Amino acid sequence: MGWDAFSRGVDTLQASYRAIPPEATVRLAKKTSNLFRRRAANPHPGLDVSGLDAVIEVHPDDLTADVAGMCTYEDLVAATLPYGLAPLVVPQLKTITLGGAVTGLGIESTSFRNGLPHESVLEMDILTGSGDIVTASPDGPESALFFGFPNSYGTLGYATRLRIRLERVQPYVELRHVRFTDVDELQATMDAIVTSRTHDGEPVDYLDGVVFSATESYLTLGRRTDVAGAVSDYTGSQIYYRSMQHAAAHTPLRDRLTIHDYLWRWDTDWFWCSRAFGAQNPRIRRLWPKRLLRSSFYWKLIALDHRFDIADRLNARKGLPANERVVQDIEVPIERTAEFVTWFLDNIPIEPIWLCPLRLADPGPPGSDPVRPWPLYPLEPRRTYVNVGFWSAVPIEPGAPEGRANRLIETMVSKLDGHKSLYSDAFYDEAEFDELYGGDALRLLKKQYDPGSRLLGLYAKAVRRQ
Repeated sequence: MGWDAFSRGVDTLQASYRAIPPEATVRLAKKTSNLFRRRAANPHPGLDVSGLDAVIEVHPDDLTADVAGMCTYEDLVAATLPYGLAPLVVPQLKTITLGGAVTGLGIESTSFRNGLPHESVLEMDILTGSGDIVTASPDGPESALFFGFPNSYGTLGYATRLRIRLERVQPYVELRHVRFTDVDELQATMDAIVTSRTHDGEPVDYLDGVVFSATESYLTLGRRTDVAGAVSDYTGSQIYYRSMQHAAAHTPLRDRLTIHDYLWRWDTDWFWCSRAFGAQNPRIRRLWPKRLLRSSFYWKLIALDHRFDIADRLNARKGLPANERVVQDIEVPIERTAEFVTWFLDNIPIEPIWLCPLRLADPGPPGSDPVRPWPLYPLEPRRTYVNVGFWSAVPIEPGAPEGRANRLIETMVSKLDGHKSLYSDAFYDEAEFDELYGGDALRLLKKQYDPGSRLLGLYAKAVRRQ
């Protein structure tokens, strides 16, 4: 992209801010989104971020990159892999933007050793609610904004530039899919791997898992390698998540992918959600254009369903009830993972579910002062959590309150000392939401960086869907 093009993009952004009426709420004019919350239509022009969608510059010598806020991870990875580098955490879907992953959180199979995407940020330029662009860093004068920005979802502003750390990668990833017949044993093994970063004498660089049922679950252990050899391809007729299933408990099934295909292994089928569109039916898949086997196209199909209630209309014709969307990622402490998974399998008819362990970046040796917490998503330093992802729908029971299944999940997650991400539907009352998501810290930051309340509040966005 270069710095001149970036500067022009910033000028365009600020001009669009000035064009928004003073009484109007400031929002993005963005055609795509990875949010599953339905939002009220914006009657006013939005912020023009069209010039902020690329990598500005990669710095291979010091393992960093300057990236515009609306750059997708697909474009970011394409710019860094030629140097043998990748972001420390690459969220699973190609169209997630770097700015979106920082302000809305992101996670992937390196999170057990690298934390969350915002922890790799060295500094960022943020367009605040007041229309100013400020540079925030951990030790600078705007450090409160730097630490308060993650999980703020545009309530404090929008990142125009982020300088991030990169890590060296190898051309290939060797995979071991280890089967478990008991989720308690899976939990214990995952905990041991997070601690040692090894399993059966081999290093583990990437770690996630899939639960198909109470008696069939897998951990996938990835190891970086530069040894050339045959690799699998799951961008066509073969389906990645099905490739891990095998019968022998504890005996790993091995596989290999290029680093590029490993990073995007989930995008081709949007994990397993492409089956809702028939894309996993072999007869349909043969005819499905390969370029449309990707999450961004499935998003367009979802948008059509939201607009015309296609699925509910089809259910009604069959005499079936409408569905409640249950599309969530939650985090619980690792020692409560089996408890949550067991409860979920007994109460919510959705499978498979995804597991991804995470720890905040190492704050230093035991006894040292921990890093400053991220107040809007206050996970504990030196504690391992597991992200559990489930993305489907369940039938609405007659007479049930709105969001019945989602409410049950929220209650259980809070009981287990967890949190859930806010990219989808939420039903918390305002007091509990305030306690869970750093309400006091956010109010102080809003007062300083959005004194005119040009940006919506977090509760208004996440729960009231404004």
